[in-house]
Amino acid sequence: MTPVHASLTLSLELLTDMLRIRRMEEKCAELYGAGKIRGFLHLYIGEEACAAGALRALAPEDSVIATYREHAHALLRGVPLRAIMAEMYGKASGCCRGHGGSMHLFDADRHFYGGNAIVGGGLPLAVGMALADKLQGTKRVTACFFGEGAMAEGAFHEAMNLAALWQLPLLFCCENNLYAMGTALARSQSQTDLCARAASYRVPAVKVDGMDVRAVHEATRQAAQQVRAGSGPFFMEYATYRFRAHSMFDPDLYRDKAEIEQWKQRGPIHSFTAKLKATGDLTEKAFLALDARAQAEVADAAAYADAAELEPIEDLLKDVYTPQGPS
Repeated sequence: MTPVHASLTLSLELLTDMLRIRRMEEKCAELYGAGKIRGFLHLYIGEEACAAGALRALAPEDSVIATYREHAHALLRGVPLRAIMAEMYGKASGCCRGHGGSMHLFDADRHFYGGNAIVGGGLPLAVGMALADKLQGTKRVTACFFGEGAMAEGAFHEAMNLAALWQLPLLFCCENNLYAMGTALARSQSQTDLCARAASYRVPAVKVDGMDVRAVHEATRQAAQQVRAGSGPFFMEYATYRFRAHSMFDPDLYRDKAEIEQWKQRGPIHSFTAKLKATGDLTEKAFLALDARAQAEVADAAAYADAAELEPIEDLLKDVYTPQGPS
């Protein structure tokens, strides 16, 4: 395959990834409103370029740890959409047998280790996994996704310090959407230059436009390459923006509607689609075909989850308590 064809193939793959995320998240919002999905639900709409660009830059054997806004990461890591949707329904055929729900998607076979509901909770886990890989001499990279709000947690500083001290193969992936749960970055953190904070631990850091999927992919590819080569941890800041509120319970009163609309003009899907159309690499007909496939996949997953069985009552405590052994 020529470099030109490889580049076009990658672009279409990235666009497909973002469409799958967007249609999945829109369906989740619809199902939540209908009472099919319950509990907390944190949507990724607007941030699709971060997960799409980053995960395509990782190897299948790499470990991925994410936050409670992790549907996209699970999907692109290869967790079947049916298993994701069934999990959000609380059904037994979900990836965690319905025990985890929206915030705790998990699939060890695909090296996807959460789905962590505690802000910054995935960071210490990532350090431990990266340390294990270093001790075992593997070439695996652990990629840990978190928001800028997590950088105010003690776990972030401990993780950065140990990763730098021990030169661990850890890729810190900060999805900076500016508002954490609902407080603007400048109102909660005195140092708003996130890369400068990472550099204070002598960790190389790069800020990239998180609304540009090709920029995210290339920057992450280069960073992961360095980490895999044994140069120690690397910090990525993806400057992005979520179009929906923090969660479905959030009235979203902490930011101006005009600001949201302004960011939507830079939306990762339509901006990237426009670029591909301008260069003649994508037609409207081809785009609609990609979108139709994404919508069909989502509709299939929703129908599957709707018809799936709940876990038997007698199994509800399974894997919660250690079975009692002989006295």
